[in-house]
Order: sequence, then C-alpha cells, then structure tokens
Amino acid sequence: MTKIDLNGVAAPVSSHDAAAPPVRSPPIRRPGEPQGATLSVAPIPQTHDLVSDLCAYLETYLLPEQISECYRAYQFSAKAHEGQQRKSGEPYIHHPLAVARILAEMRMDYQCLIAALLHDVIEDTQIDKEQLAAAFGPEVAELVDGVSKLTQLDFQSRAEAQAASLQKMLLAMTRDIRVIVVKLADRLHNMRTLGAISRDSRLRIARETLDIYAPIANRLGINWIRIELEELAFAHYWPWRRRVLHSALQKRNSAARIEMINLVETALRQALAQEGIQGRVEGRQKHLYGIYRKMRDKSRRFADLADVFGFRVIVDRVDTCYRVFGVVHNLYKPVPGRFKDYIAIPKANGYQSLHTALIGPHGIQIEVQIRTEEMQRLAESGIAAHWMYKTGLQGANPTALAADWLQNLLEMQRQAGNSVEFLESVKVDLFPDEVYVFTPKGHILALKRGATAVDFAYAIHSDIGNTCVAARIDRRMAPLSTPLRSGQTVEIITAPGARPNPGWLNFVVTAKARANIRSQLKNIKQHEAQALGRRLLNAELSNLGATIETLNTVRLAAYLEEVGLPSLDVLLSEIGLGNRLAPLVARRLLGADGDEPAQPTRSDQEQRPNRFAIRGTEGMVIQFARCCLPIPGDSIMAIFSPGRGIVVHRLECRNLARLDGRRDRRLEVEWSRDPEGEFASEIRVEVSNRRGVLAVIAGAISELGSNIENVQTLEKDGVMTDLEFRLLVHGRDHLARIMRRLRRIPEVNRITRLTRS
Repeated sequence: MTKIDLNGVAAPVSSHDAAAPPVRSPPIRRPGEPQGATLSVAPIPQTHDLVSDLCAYLETYLLPEQISECYRAYQFSAKAHEGQQRKSGEPYIHHPLAVARILAEMRMDYQCLIAALLHDVIEDTQIDKEQLAAAFGPEVAELVDGVSKLTQLDFQSRAEAQAASLQKMLLAMTRDIRVIVVKLADRLHNMRTLGAISRDSRLRIARETLDIYAPIANRLGINWIRIELEELAFAHYWPWRRRVLHSALQKRNSAARIEMINLVETALRQALAQEGIQGRVEGRQKHLYGIYRKMRDKSRRFADLADVFGFRVIVDRVDTCYRVFGVVHNLYKPVPGRFKDYIAIPKANGYQSLHTALIGPHGIQIEVQIRTEEMQRLAESGIAAHWMYKTGLQGANPTALAADWLQNLLEMQRQAGNSVEFLESVKVDLFPDEVYVFTPKGHILALKRGATAVDFAYAIHSDIGNTCVAARIDRRMAPLSTPLRSGQTVEIITAPGARPNPGWLNFVVTAKARANIRSQLKNIKQHEAQALGRRLLNAELSNLGATIETLNTVRLAAYLEEVGLPSLDVLLSEIGLGNRLAPLVARRLLGADGDEPAQPTRSDQEQRPNRFAIRGTEGMVIQFARCCLPIPGDSIMAIFSPGRGIVVHRLECRNLARLDGRRDRRLEVEWSRDPEGEFASEIRVEVSNRRGVLAVIAGAISELGSNIENVQTLEKDGVMTDLEFRLLVHGRDHLARIMRRLRRIPEVNRITRLTRS
C-alpha cells in the first residue's frame, strides 16, 4: 500500500494524482446550500428545458420586458454558436445558458444576464463588439468584451497570453465590476464540466482556478463560489489527495462524533433560549480543500486537526452578536488567543463576524462564528449582495471595498512593466492574511500579514512611500523593514528628494508597494542611464573631434531609423545600460564604416586624452564589482554589462583576466578629481581572542568616520580569531588611515584588504 503525504505544498501533480482517472464534477449547488462530498454528473438536458427553466426563474425578480431581452440574447447567441459543440458533446449554447442561470440565482440585473448569454460570442464566432453594441447597446458590448480573451495578438508563451488576457479582464472590471462576476460564473460552470477535457488541460485550468479565480471570488466576498471553485479544482488537480482526505474524514464522522455535534447544537440553542435571544444555529463541516490547505500551511497531520467542525450562530442585530459571544463563553471554555472581532474591523472583502474557539464536550475543540443575517448574506454573496439585496446592508459596504481594491489594481497596472509582472502583483494582492494598524489620526488600515512600515507608507499614498526615510512605531523610531503587528500606530517620516531604495524589494510584501518601487527604480535607472550614455558618447565623440550637439541631424535620424530606435534619448539610454557600445555608435554617427573598430593597444589607450571619469554619483547604471570592491585611489577598469550599465573593477582583479575574450566591452576609466559619496571595502583583521576586542576595533573605526555595514567572526582556534569587516570609506587614503589605526591596537596581529575571486 502506498502512503500518501497530505502535508505537501502546492506542487506538480504526484504520480498517484496523475494516475487517477478523470474526476466527475459535482451537480449544481444553489447559493446557501451545503457543500456535498460526492461527485456526480447529470445527463445532458435538452436546450428548450434549460431556456424554459431560466425564464421561469427570471420571472421571480425581473420585469417581463427585461426577460424578453434576455430571451432575445439567447436567440442571438444560439444562432451565433450554431453547429458548435463542447468537448462533452452537448450543444455549445448550453454553456452560456448555464452561466446565465448561475447569475440569475445571484439575482444579477438583466444586462449582466444578457452579457452572460453572449459572453463567448466575440471570442468564438464571427460577431464583433460593434455588432453587439448595435444589437444590445454599448454597456452589454463592454461587458462581453471585458470577459473575452485576447486572441488576435501573438504572444511568445502561453503564460504571457494568459497574463495579458487576465490583465484585460481585470482592467475592464475596474470600469464595471460585473465583468468579473460574469467571468466567475463562466469559470464555475467550466469547472463543473471539466471532466470532459484532456488531463493536461484539466491540470492547467485547475491550477489557474486555485491561483487566480478562487482568490478573486474570496477578495470580492463571493464565498459560495470561492468554496465550490476550490473544491472542484482540488478534485481535479490532486484527485488522489482528495480521496484520501475524504476517506479520512468519513472515518472520523463516527456515530459518537455526530452525536457530539448534535449535542453542541442543542446546547447552543438551549443557552440562547434561556437568555431570550432569537437566532438560529447551524452546524457545518469545513470543506475538503480548506482542511487540506490548513494541513499544508501549518504542517499538521489530519489527526491533529481539532476544528474540522464549526458552528454558526445567526441573529438579528450587531449588539446581539456580542451578547451571544458572552453566552457561548459561559457555556464552553474559550481557547486563549483564538478570538477575532471582524465586526469592529471587517476583512478587506467586507466580511464581518465574531470568531471564537471553544473546548467542547470530551475535550474536542470547536469553532463558533456569530453574525447577523445581513452579515451572512454578505459573507456568501459579497459584491453580488449589492444586486441581491438593495437595502438593509449594514456595516461594510461591499461596493466601496471593491472600489478600493479596483483603484489599487489600476495603480498596479500603471506601475507594472508588462502583463506578466502585473499578474504577479495581483496574485500577491489576492492572499491578504491581514494585520490592522492605526495612522497617527486613529484611522485603521488593513495590510497583508508581514507588512512593513514601507508597505504602510505606500498604502497611504504612493508619494509618501516614494519619499519615506524613517518610521515611528508606537512613538518609537524603528527600521523601515520592521514587520507590523495588529494594534500598532505607525507614523511615516518623509524627506523631499528622497527616493525608493532597491533593498526595499527584499522585505515589502504588498503588491502596491512592490509595483511602485519597481516603477520608480525603473524611472530612476532610465534617467541615470540616459545621463551616463550622454557622457560616454560625448567622450568618444570628443576623441574624434565632435560632440553630440555638432552631429549631423540627417545622419543621426538615418542611424536611429536603421537601428530601430525612436529618439536620441532612447539611444543614449541604450548606451548607458551597456546594450550599445559608445565607440561604435560614435564612429557610425560620424560617417565611419560600421565595422567594429580595431582594438587599440595598451599604450594607445593610455595616451587617449579623455578617459571616462567615475564620480560615484552616477546611480544604478554604474556598479562596483563585488569581487574586488574598487574605491577612489585604486587603478580601475570598467566592463559594459548589457542591461546593467558599467561594472567597475580594480585593475588587478582576477575576473578581468577572464574577460579577455570580450575586450570590445572594456572601457578605460579613472576616478574623477573629487569623487563623492562613500564606497564599500572589506578588510580582514586577525586578532587575539580577548574579551571586548570587537568593541575596541569598532570604536576605532567609528572614530575615523567610517560606518561598519557588516561584520563576521571566523574563529581559527582558541587563541586567534579573524574578523571580517565591510566598511564604507571615502577612498584609498581613508582606508589606509583606518588600517594604520587598527594596527596600533595590541590585540591586532595582521590586517589585509580582501579581494574575492
């Protein structure tokens, strides 16, 4: 018998999962119905039955003229899809009808239902957006276009095509939230009928559902769709794991345990009745994917899970929720640290409820959720509650919360470099395990767990994030990388002219912060590359008796057209980033032939009048090699590195010898007369192993105006220890003064400057 590990993380399907036969999808589940554990498939219905059923359901909440428009959309779609079949063999029109039925059960408006009936017309037939607009109006046409994939463009990979289509859909969603509601219904029906397609397609679609669509449903608060999508994707992506888990759950559902569940339900109802509280109690079993995810994320065995069963108490008013909370805590002993008040501080998707964990009969841990009827509707339907229940919603407004998220999506799209980067940012934003912190004025801000002060700054405003330099957490100065905890008050200190640090990308966790930092760094790097490219090209042109300003404009325009660049600024950026060589560009711009110039001899190079001067203020496009860490005063040589700019090495660096085959990318450089800033250098200090020697050395380094970036201790034996320091110095003279000062310390035996090959 093969043992199946249920503690695994999301990964390529195991051999057991791959060998399992296709999984049949479950029958349609109406919103609010309990999630079944079995998978079955119904016979293919007749088209006229589906249409009649849909129209009969629409009569419960739509006007007759609106139903007529929906029927006209069905006829239009049926004609457009005539002759097309799904993989299961049923007529294609069955899919739009099923999607419309799902949306009807959510009581969506008639235009949304028309869009559902037509949602594949643009993508899969000869009908275009203009024809739809003429037949059903521009609003419906925009909805259908938002759901349609990008099929007319060529992409280099499936991932790029998927990312571009999702980006298009999400941006359409920012204009009309119903786009994503239609898409979720479309994906739900596709998942219900996934068993008819090939195994590779099933795996790809199931993985995409878990990564994108189920989290979007969760982010918009449409809980019943999220649960069903997760269950179906779990069944198709990990069928073997699901079967093992389902079997284990059935074994746990012994008669004694079911009796215990009934006992708790009865006890809760009696306790409420004794206090005169009107409410209903529901016992529920957590869905399989939720159990699996908890086992995976918390590395727990199934036998260690105590809260597989939960109870929900639904009452009339908010104040009654807190009364019930006191009742259940008097009934059973609460588990410390497991109480969460999502009524006072709702989740990002508007979800509100009181959560508490209790020790029930026989020491079994149970979970109880307490909420109002309005909160229950919002928990199940989320953003769709805006259409389902026009009045009576209290607390968090789902449309306002969705609007905030959509605004963040727009900002991420503006900052992202391409559709794949945008999709990655959205994925990060879809898993908000949250902390709640306060601004100095007392406003509550929800952030992803692990968020730092920088994430907080960007959550307030992009400009605050871009210019932040420090933070106070609970009135005390703290590093910007400090992870925040719920209940803290955070104040951001900004400075004019400050800009994002590339190192922030190592610790920020929110998509908005990451997208803004990347965008700002790209802009800064582009500007710096352009300035460096201008200096490099001018240096080469001056050796040939010219400057950029004196270039022949006709010849410049012809060269830009030849190499496919739109402007001189872009050419300068290409030179600064190391993608084009300044000597070759200079020769071409002055009318020399296009061949690579012969490599000058060393003596010729030394006699050249204009070596490129390194100031230290060039920014990200000039980097100092980590292998040798050059500082002002060292003899140096630079290498063009495509996409990065110029990398400066010490002349004696061993890595330069390895680059002899690329001598065309070498650049003669020197330090400017007055270099600015501080430069990293590393030294190794061999010391006698005495108490306090590290503090003495650090004090001496600080006295001479150097900052220690890093220190490592390498114990050689019980007598001697090597200390490796990474220092910031102004130049070779500054480093020499530090080394002379350290040699005067009695415990110091030897000092060497480090070079790493």
